[in-house]
Amino acid sequence: MAKHAVEANFDGLVGPTHNYAGLSWGNVASRSNVRSVSNPREAALQGLAKMKQLADRGYVQGVLPPHERPHIPTLRALGFGGSDGDVLRAAAEQSPALLAAVSSASTMWTANAATVSPSADTSDHRVHFTPANLSAKFHRSIEHLVTGRALKSIFKDESRFAHHPALPSVSQFGDEGAANHTRLCGGYGEPGVELFVYGKVAFNEQAPGPKRYPARQALEASQAIARLHGLTDSQVVFAQQNPDAIDAGVFHNDVIAVGNANTLFYHELAFLEEQQVLAGIRARLTGAELEAVRVSNEQVPLEDAVASYLFNSQLLNTPDGMMLAVPGECREITSVSRYLDELVANAGPITSVEVFDVKQSMRNGGGPACLRLRVVLDDDELRAMHQGVLLNDALYERLTTWVKTHYRDELSQDDLGDPMLLDEVRKALDELSGILGLGSIYDFQL
Repeated sequence: MAKHAVEANFDGLVGPTHNYAGLSWGNVASRSNVRSVSNPREAALQGLAKMKQLADRGYVQGVLPPHERPHIPTLRALGFGGSDGDVLRAAAEQSPALLAAVSSASTMWTANAATVSPSADTSDHRVHFTPANLSAKFHRSIEHLVTGRALKSIFKDESRFAHHPALPSVSQFGDEGAANHTRLCGGYGEPGVELFVYGKVAFNEQAPGPKRYPARQALEASQAIARLHGLTDSQVVFAQQNPDAIDAGVFHNDVIAVGNANTLFYHELAFLEEQQVLAGIRARLTGAELEAVRVSNEQVPLEDAVASYLFNSQLLNTPDGMMLAVPGECREITSVSRYLDELVANAGPITSVEVFDVKQSMRNGGGPACLRLRVVLDDDELRAMHQGVLLNDALYERLTTWVKTHYRDELSQDDLGDPMLLDEVRKALDELSGILGLGSIYDFQL
């Protein structure tokens, strides 16, 4: 008998060094705002406001902490020495691009934090977590150790939760986490179908692939995670992303498709073999029929889908159907705004649209779906996890005060070499780990 379960969303708190360095080749929005002055305080408050809106509507909403940035241990490993201040000054003088990379606040996009399989799917009936190695981008490849520590601190009970290390950090096993993974099911507590989307076949050079931008997710990585999580062939579908979509700026599948329960909302150019993917899901899905909501290129041109981040939205259950939580940019592009009105009027599974302001995140190439990691938990697992990261009114007020106390309202690339910024970040994160009750997860705390 299936257990009652919920889908909890864990959003990443935007870090104090949120800046626009344009580090992500293949992410059009990220590259288009290079060297603009950012507002870390506003970005963090926008993220918290989004979390609060969803928590107030009754969704289980958790918080994942930002990482220490600039990351001094990485700079030391690359040959910079002396005091922490010396390391920063030397990096700023000799390699400002490297300093920008180790200062990125990219951990805010927790869709890339890990791949999660719920206990209803796994062979040992535990929730499995594998942090993403994010090997395609240097600035993100340094995240998985602290991400793993945070997840282990939140989900400690080894009888209910299983934690795996990240896959080998090489391109053949490039793994981008839940941004390329969607779970479809009849009910959250029932066995589901896990859809793994990949951009390349690493060990087959003849396989189709993008020409302009690199594919980040390898089929071999997705297959390895399915094995680690104890998933059977009857529970998984491996789907290749359309190479043309990658070349248009769809660097992750969650920029062109999103699923929830038995509904898959996707653009017609999302998958290389669209009908084969849908057939595979339908053959494996139990307890419900697949609701495939297909958006044609005529309805929303691919470039408009990428510019608006229409599909990088959250698809959430409500008492009256599903709500699509979209970024504000979706109402600024005519084809997308018109489509959203038609979508709600058509009386399909998606019955409402709600707009969220995450402009600071969007300027760096991340919409509402990028900001959250989905974790399906049954009632016992929800009680067993660490409760201190679950958002309520009191925690929201504490975190809002914490952001206003510690974050700057302007940050430029030139500020990253300021030793005072590092001191501010460490003081803030030390206080935050206490607020959230996570213990020592940062390198400077160990």
